Amino acid sequence: MLAAFAMPHPPLAVDRVGRGQEKEIGKTIESFQQAAAEIAALKPDTIIFITPHNTSYADYFHISPGGSAKGNFCAFGAKDVAFRKEYDKPLVSAIEKRAALAGVYAGVMGEKDSRLDHGVMVPMWFIDKVYTDYKCVRISQSGMDSLVHYRFGQCVAQAVKDEDRRAVLIASGDLSHKLKADGPYGFAEEGPEYDAYITRALGNADFMALFNASEKLRDRAADCGYSSYLIMAGCFDKRALNAKLLSYEGPFGVGYAVASFYPQGADESRDFGRIYADQVLKAAKASEDAYCSLARKSLEYTVKNGGKLKLSADELEKLPEEMREHRAGAFVSLHKSSQLRGCVGTISATTESVADEIIQNAVSAGLSDNRFDSVTAEELPLLTYKVDILGDAEDIDSPAELDVERYGVIVTSGRKRGLLLPNLDGVDTVKEQIAIARRKAGINNNEKISLQRFEVTRHD
Repeated sequence: MLAAFAMPHPPLAVDRVGRGQEKEIGKTIESFQQAAAEIAALKPDTIIFITPHNTSYADYFHISPGGSAKGNFCAFGAKDVAFRKEYDKPLVSAIEKRAALAGVYAGVMGEKDSRLDHGVMVPMWFIDKVYTDYKCVRISQSGMDSLVHYRFGQCVAQAVKDEDRRAVLIASGDLSHKLKADGPYGFAEEGPEYDAYITRALGNADFMALFNASEKLRDRAADCGYSSYLIMAGCFDKRALNAKLLSYEGPFGVGYAVASFYPQGADESRDFGRIYADQVLKAAKASEDAYCSLARKSLEYTVKNGGKLKLSADELEKLPEEMREHRAGAFVSLHKSSQLRGCVGTISATTESVADEIIQNAVSAGLSDNRFDSVTAEELPLLTYKVDILGDAEDIDSPAELDVERYGVIVTSGRKRGLLLPNLDGVDTVKEQIAIARRKAGINNNEKISLQRFEVTRHD
């Protein structure tokens, strides 16, 4: 990885689109030209574009497939400004392979529009004026968390090394879209605050600051570059960098920053992914209650030692009375970088206590959920835990007696039985809740069902 550049993508920066308006972002234009000249001097084989404006998914990094792609600025009134670029297919395949090895979901499936988007074409317009002898890789942001984006960047960098490419990465993205009351998105006081924070982080290559940017601040500022920057940061994991903020301005109510990053050699102290993961996990473990702590200890013991965790008399005595004296069904969910890594539970008690139920189901969630590979010892420090203790199920006569936030549902047809917990992300209606429970049980829509509801006590 020869270098990387953070670049915005205002279409009006292209003179045939701006028709004079581009003069109002003169510093940005000059920085585009400087970055393009530096790229031309590097003579990369491949330029990797990270864009927020191509096909994107909540749980998957989409990489544009095929041998080539076309695009133009017709949507912005300049159809004569057109591009056709060859894709670096071997590098795309290498990125897919590296991501799979790292447990990061990425690939070429699911393309919805093959045309080049303006997140790619605006930087490309300036680059192509001085250098065209390169192939492309086009990658979309995802809805996954910051650590996954960083880890994906590590995969990209390793794939570049695997394929012996001379590569440059473009992290395409605008900053806040809420800098001015008369701008296209209005004004929020968090807009200028966010832009000052991010430009300082970019100029100093302070990737820890990127990780620590608050979600509330990002949401209120309404930017589109944050995830691109995190992928770029991952590309330079454990690398010293010479970073420079080339320009920043926002006369139209949207922040435009251009920055350059050149690797300078190894620097083990810049292991930001591990540092951030340690912070998150330390905070999670500090807030664990007895239920989640027991789930974690149970899985860790079995993965490391084999067999089943057995608690001493002193350890049992320290557990809440409900865990020692009561029986109930329990679900244990594992998450890794905010993504589900396993979930197994019991509808009703199958052991002598809630504690035993958690110990049993935590191991099953990690090793026996057939949707996932078994958890490895290396993954254990990256996992967080959620435990749901189920109340008694009660028969109901109608879906009207359900509430997706308060009640879980059990759907039964003959010997087929499906359960769905309450208050799950993405499940907003009772109809959806019942439909998912049907699918889990393999119950067709034309089969008659009976319904039960239950409440849970959630520990996370």
